[in-house]
Amino acid sequence: MLKVVGKDGGGEVRSMNDIMTKGDGPPAIEAEVAPEQSSPKTRRGTGRRLHGAIAHKLGAAIVSGEYRPGDTLSGEVAFSEALDVSRSAYREAVQVLSAKGLVESRPKTGTRVLPRNRWNLLDPDVLAWAFSGEPDIHFVRSLFELRSIVEPAAARLAAERRDKADLKEMRDALAAMRRHTLATEAGRTADRDFHNAVLAATRNDALVVLTASIGAAVAWTTQFKQRSRALPRNPVPDHVKVYDAIAAGDVEGAGEAMRLLVDLALEDTRSAMEE
Repeated sequence: MLKVVGKDGGGEVRSMNDIMTKGDGPPAIEAEVAPEQSSPKTRRGTGRRLHGAIAHKLGAAIVSGEYRPGDTLSGEVAFSEALDVSRSAYREAVQVLSAKGLVESRPKTGTRVLPRNRWNLLDPDVLAWAFSGEPDIHFVRSLFELRSIVEPAAARLAAERRDKADLKEMRDALAAMRRHTLATEAGRTADRDFHNAVLAATRNDALVVLTASIGAAVAWTTQFKQRSRALPRNPVPDHVKVYDAIAAGDVEGAGEAMRLLVDLALEDTRSAMEE
């Protein structure tokens, strides 16, 4: 059992089995910790998978609110003993969380969950952790607000600056979306590729930096809204309208088509969350 200490000094004792098996995520941790059955080369790979699995579970618990800002996590000794994993695996997992702004570790005070405004919410891993459970509707709305600010402006720039290679990337992505549909991983990958191609066509380095974050937001929200039912409508025609406007060099038309695409995607996601 491990104790999570609240910022008020109180504590809650939790089973590590509960913490490490809650929600969807990587394969069970237990299947990954058998160093005596592995070669040295395999052990190194297992270690990478192990600290990644620990980071995923702890990250999902933090983002979901199971651990609140100000909570102090158990130390590496207690954690590693409870899981029967190496202390180095725990330390590496905490380093991952720290790099994403979720926690900070200090001598004597331990590992503390940071305020939400310190979290790198646009990090693709953090987005994955947020959608591994039931995401907060306010967070989902904030993602779509970001998209509604960035993507229509990007589409307008793309209509001005795109070249033949950009248009081919968009066409290829649209063809894959039609072929595979957004109900499949391949189709969702193509959807992400389409949005990435639009950002790349802006020729704006500051916007292109957002590619991984926007792409992750598109992929996770698309997958999430299909968790209990099929998509209420086919979104491919909305993407085609964006492409047609960009290809025609219609700056305002491209921006408006992308704005409508994002708005409709938010409505689909909101409907999925209300079911």
